[in-house]
Amino acid sequence: MKKISVKTSHPYEVLIERGALAKSGEYIAKVTSSRKAAVITDDIVEKLHLSTVLESMRAAGFECTVYAFPNGEQSKCLENLGKIFDFLCDSGITRSDIIVALGGGVVGDITGFAAASYLRGVDFVQIPTTLLAQVDSSVGGKTAIDIPGGKNLVGAFKQPSLVICDSDALKTLPEEVLSEGMGECIKYGMIRDEKLFELMESHDISNVDDIMDEMVYKCIDIKRQVVENDEFDRGERMVLNFGHTLGHALEGWHNYTDYAHGAGVAAGMCMITDRLAPQLSERLKKCCAAYKLPTGSDIPMGELLPFCSKDKKNEAKNINYIICNEIGNGEIVRVPFAEFCRLMEG
Repeated sequence: MKKISVKTSHPYEVLIERGALAKSGEYIAKVTSSRKAAVITDDIVEKLHLSTVLESMRAAGFECTVYAFPNGEQSKCLENLGKIFDFLCDSGITRSDIIVALGGGVVGDITGFAAASYLRGVDFVQIPTTLLAQVDSSVGGKTAIDIPGGKNLVGAFKQPSLVICDSDALKTLPEEVLSEGMGECIKYGMIRDEKLFELMESHDISNVDDIMDEMVYKCIDIKRQVVENDEFDRGERMVLNFGHTLGHALEGWHNYTDYAHGAGVAAGMCMITDRLAPQLSERLKKCCAAYKLPTGSDIPMGELLPFCSKDKKNEAKNINYIICNEIGNGEIVRVPFAEFCRLMEG
């Protein structure tokens, strides 16, 4: 097992261990005195991993109730959030109990937001079952839902009590879902760690499991460092959004239905690097392609830019975007939105 201690306003540990799902009850019992838990998941993870987690939690003395919702970004909405609140109420969850998010980024985001707001705050545990969720959304305390105006525009900061990452769970992922997670992993190498980028460069989607434990650990540790310096996303933490401004625009253009977040991040990184740091473009594109990620988009930039204007990183008439002029060194740039449009349209 590898442990990462995250020192925020609510300190917690991230555990990285193969086979950890079968020990989840033992680990969760160490962070709560209650033995009553609400487990929230989706209908795919329910079939793959729920029985393992429930068996472990019940063996540790937990009384568990379960709510499973349809998988997909469309479920990260107000209607489903309301259903989760009703489930928590019907389950008799109190402030002294615990909520468990078992699943990918959608499950973690909406469960975390429910935990932040139900009874004005209930402790929760993240058990991310996708690579994207393990290296990104499960760590750092950002929780959110989508509204018609844009992605992740409504949410709260809610640090988990514990994060449990089981690399073996990733073996159940379809290749396209594993590939999606690699978009975020490549991002970490680009913004903070050239050696991590080189490690990923030396592998591809067919043999990435050989480096999975080391890669996940390094990605989470990078995020830990950034989050500890800027827990509430007012400065340095924005660097984690490399590729996201255009990536979220691509997701929005597709109505958040048929374009994966990690694919958007990869395309967004490549598109902004093409325009502003062309000396790195070929190397970045080659790495993304090795993990079957997109390296651009045929959608006209003029159709994407209106989505960028709604980005949560905007401030007044300005936008913050991230650029890497060298691998391992991401920089935050703040310009008027009109200037950003000019740069992107070339």
